[in-house]
Amino acid sequence: MVLVLLAALTGLLIGRPASLAGLLLPGGRSTGPTGPALTATDALRVVGNRMVNLAGRVVIFHGVNYSGAEYACARGFGIFDGPSDAAVARAIAAWHANSVRLLLNEDCWLGINGVDPAYGGPAYRQAIVDFVRLLHAQGLYAELSLAWAAPGQQRALGQAPMPDADHALAFWRSVAATFAHDPFVVLGAYGEPHEVSWSCWLRGGAACRLGYEAVGMQQIVDTIRAAGATQPIAVPGIDFANDLSQWLEDQPHDPRGQLVAEFHLYGNNLCNTPACWARDEVPVLRRVPLLTGELGESYDDSRCGASFISEYMAWADARGVGYQAWTWNTWGTCSSLISSFDGTPAGVYGRTYRDHLAVLASPVPSRR
Repeated sequence: MVLVLLAALTGLLIGRPASLAGLLLPGGRSTGPTGPALTATDALRVVGNRMVNLAGRVVIFHGVNYSGAEYACARGFGIFDGPSDAAVARAIAAWHANSVRLLLNEDCWLGINGVDPAYGGPAYRQAIVDFVRLLHAQGLYAELSLAWAAPGQQRALGQAPMPDADHALAFWRSVAATFAHDPFVVLGAYGEPHEVSWSCWLRGGAACRLGYEAVGMQQIVDTIRAAGATQPIAVPGIDFANDLSQWLEDQPHDPRGQLVAEFHLYGNNLCNTPACWARDEVPVLRRVPLLTGELGESYDDSRCGASFISEYMAWADARGVGYQAWTWNTWGTCSSLISSFDGTPAGVYGRTYRDHLAVLASPVPSRR
C-alpha cells in the first residue's frame, strides 16, 4: 500500500520540470535522503544529464555492489552469499552509501533449468523484494541488474556475452512488473556485454554471432516499458561495460527519456586513464546521467590498495558522476570492501572507500 501511494505521488509530480540550474553540485556531492528511510520526495527520475528526486535535487549514487544473488542460487547453496537482513542494510548505510547494486540470475528469478526451488522461483523473487525493502528503509536506493544468463536449458552459471532470447525478456517482464511501483529502483539492463559489436549490443538477433539468439538493449528497454515500469534504466556499454565510445550513437530509444549510461571500471581495464575518460565518458555524461556501476582497483586481484579508485573518484566527483564499489562481500580478496558484514573495512581498499564516502556526506562548510 505504501509503494502504491508513492507511485501515485510520483505519477502526479513526474511531469513537473525540475530546475536545471542546480543540477551540477560542487564537489560531486549527492543530496541523499534526509532521514533514515526513503520517502516519496526521494523518488528518482532523469532530467537532462542528471538523476534527480521529486524536489528537483540531484541524486548521485555513491554505493556498493553486493554480489551473491547472481550465483549462490544457481550453485545451490542459498539466495545471497551473506546476510540479507536489516543489520546488513544498516551497516551499508553506516558507510554513508546511498545505493546498493544487486546482481540477479535469470534462471533463479524465473525458477527454471533445475534451480533448487528453495533458492529459485517464488522464494528467490520474494527474497529480492524483501531485501530491497530493507535497503529502502535505511535510505538506500537499489540497482537491480541482470548479470547471469544462459540460453535454452543451460543453467545460468556465468556472464554470457549478451542476454539470451530464451529467457531474458521473460525475466525483465517479471522484474519490471514486480518493481513497477517502486520509485527508488534503477533497472540495470544487463551486467557486462562483451565480445560483441555495437550493432549486436543494440539489436541482438541477426546482428550477433554468438551461437545462440541474443536480445539487444532496445528489446530490453521496450520490454521493461511495456511491463509498466517507468524508472530509470541503466544501460551498460560493451567490453564488460568499460567501452562507451559509441553509446550515444547507438543508444536505445526510450519513450520516457529515462536512460542512464553505465560504465564499469577497474585499474586494469582498457579504458583506465583520464585521457580515455575525457574522450569516451565526458561526451556521454554531457547528455545523460553516467553511473559507474562497478568500480575497483583491479578485476582479478592483480593489484591491491586504493590508489586507482582514489584517482577515479576525484575525477568523478568533480563531474557529478556516481559510482558503486565492488564489493560488499567478505571474500578475503583485494576487491572485498569488508572483512565482516558488520561493516568492518577490509584493508586499505575498504578503509579508503568508507572514508571517502564519509567526506562526501559531510556538510559543505558555509562561506562568509
